[in-house]
Amino acid sequence: MDFQSSSEFNDAPQMLPPPPGTFVDREELIQHVGDFAVSQGYVVTIKQSKRDRVVVLGCDRGGVYRNRRKPVDESSAESLRRRKTGSRLTNCPFEAVGKKDDGLWKLSIKNGAHNHEPLKDLSEHPSARRFTEREVLLIKEMTEAGLKPRQILKRLRQSNPELLSTPKHVYNVKAKLRQGNVTVRNFKSLRPQKTAVRNNYQSVMEPSWRQRNPPRVPNLIGGRFVDSKSLTSIDVVNPATQLIVSQVPLSTNEEVRAAVFAAKRAFSSWRNTPVTNRQRIMFKFQELIRRDMDKLAMEITSEHGKTLTDAYNDVLRGLEIVEHACGVATLQIGEFVSNISNGVDTYSIREPLGVCAGICSFDFPAMTPLWMFPIAVTCGNTFILKPSEKVPGAAVILAELAVEAGLPNGVLNIVHGTDDIINAICDDDDVKAIALVGPNSCNIGAKNHAVVMPDASIDATLSALVAAGFGGAGQKCMALTTVVYVGSITPWEDKLVEHAKAIKVNAGTESNADLGPVISKQVPGYENGNFIGPTILSDVTVNMECYKEDVFGPVLLCMQVLPLISFSVGSHISKLVFVVKLHIFVSQAESIDEAIEIVNRNRRGSGASIFTTSAVAARKFQIEIAVGQVGINVPISVQPPFTLFTSSKPCFAGDLNCDGKGGIHFYTQIKTVTQQWKDLPGNVETPTSNSNGESLQLLNS
Repeated sequence: MDFQSSSEFNDAPQMLPPPPGTFVDREELIQHVGDFAVSQGYVVTIKQSKRDRVVVLGCDRGGVYRNRRKPVDESSAESLRRRKTGSRLTNCPFEAVGKKDDGLWKLSIKNGAHNHEPLKDLSEHPSARRFTEREVLLIKEMTEAGLKPRQILKRLRQSNPELLSTPKHVYNVKAKLRQGNVTVRNFKSLRPQKTAVRNNYQSVMEPSWRQRNPPRVPNLIGGRFVDSKSLTSIDVVNPATQLIVSQVPLSTNEEVRAAVFAAKRAFSSWRNTPVTNRQRIMFKFQELIRRDMDKLAMEITSEHGKTLTDAYNDVLRGLEIVEHACGVATLQIGEFVSNISNGVDTYSIREPLGVCAGICSFDFPAMTPLWMFPIAVTCGNTFILKPSEKVPGAAVILAELAVEAGLPNGVLNIVHGTDDIINAICDDDDVKAIALVGPNSCNIGAKNHAVVMPDASIDATLSALVAAGFGGAGQKCMALTTVVYVGSITPWEDKLVEHAKAIKVNAGTESNADLGPVISKQVPGYENGNFIGPTILSDVTVNMECYKEDVFGPVLLCMQVLPLISFSVGSHISKLVFVVKLHIFVSQAESIDEAIEIVNRNRRGSGASIFTTSAVAARKFQIEIAVGQVGINVPISVQPPFTLFTSSKPCFAGDLNCDGKGGIHFYTQIKTVTQQWKDLPGNVETPTSNSNGESLQLLNS
């Protein structure tokens, strides 16, 4: 076929250039151009690249080769001209340029014209038959295992049914491998595949960050899991073994800006997504959480140290929030009042805020993130999550499941780091709401009390005190920290010690473990181990530091003035010896009034419980106690999502809660609309009323 001049393509269908825009990173820009090109019938290739500054994309004509035979009467110069004009790259003037500016990549079109027809069948383009780098590595492994090219191709098509390569292409790859070129070649043509196919492929394959040893947890920005540009990391250590589980990058402020930009860009389309569609994603999300429950629990135990039973409960309580989000459509219903004035109706609707953020503590690695982003995104917001740097793994797994469930790119983003990242999120004007669960300096200082009356059931009360005081190694904001006895301590003392001694301390993965290690090595004298046995302190007064501040460990304070009794218990676990010292003092309040006064004076109380068989005492306690969470014959706990978590003390800052029922109000704002439908000659009547409540009509010109 003879070469045709560009003038012959004037009547060809027009191929539009991709729309310019701003992108989170280089890969997202390239993917945008590549996907748009495929929709127009052409394929782009990387012509020039300086990875951290600029990338130039051109049109790969896709093998539209010309007849390059040299006619008998053709000169050498004419032959050279025809060979150049017949090549794939130099024959099309299309060129797009991406440049990095202030942390983001901006796309501009240098030349949007093409001089050839659109490709009728993109599967015929050579790039459709090229192998990805991962496929090349699989070819290498299967070749070393003795498989033949046709066998290799058959196995590759099991994970990529659209693969169009032939055994000849496998032979070519094997030849390059024998020369020592593992990656074979740098395939620069962008393969003609849709983003949906790419995302499905990624969900099947093991993410690359998990293949590192130790893994370095990625950020999630704009729908892509990317390694932070920061060279600084924090080791995440298994508190039971001291082995490094993973590394957390200290992300840069530039990456925070990129995450905010991605969330802001995704907000417009996400808020306009029908609420029923958003709910369906949550239905799928909770299904995937149940599927990977074991994986999540093991990740929590390996990073946090809590027992597997506690880890499962951690996930299950968070799962309740996801299930609650599945019904957000009915919870967002506004109000309507008809005919507030003559022919005038008014109604209120709840609208999403925009970009929201969540900052997590370490005590509940799964539940705390699930408190935050499922409700936020189902209400129509986009979200930036900052997991605890001590336990990032569960949050990343949840993000992977959310993406697999169908959450669009940019709706959920994750940025890892410490105080600098928190400050960057808080200082960003585009972030409209922030939910935070953090240390004492922020909002989770919790000194929760139990008042034990003389008539309380001994066995039931002791079981509740031990479970609430030592469960989760006491590392939770709702843990019971202080017991105030009304009346004699005698019936309680020995049995409380017996219950504490019966607790089995071991690694959280062991089936017989009741109490796992604490998360950090901050106990003097035990710097090489994180195991602390259940500890009971007595002779405690309201002026002691242990009472005024949070211990956040398996420590129970008892308030009564009696002689000191000490016990020592030795144990050997996995070649690690620890000693548990039980210091038993007890302190007695003269009456329920004094006990209530002790609780109310403590400014860090989130909740308080009373153990009694007297309805009169229980009712008095319920009315007079000044805390948000009250338990009667039960320890306080995290409430179900269809109720409200409350606290009247400084351990809760803000006016609304971010989880469950309160989260609907936190992540939305009310808009009130007043409407009148009638034909008027020029002025619109606005209803109001006078001081007597009589309807008035004012004219707005």
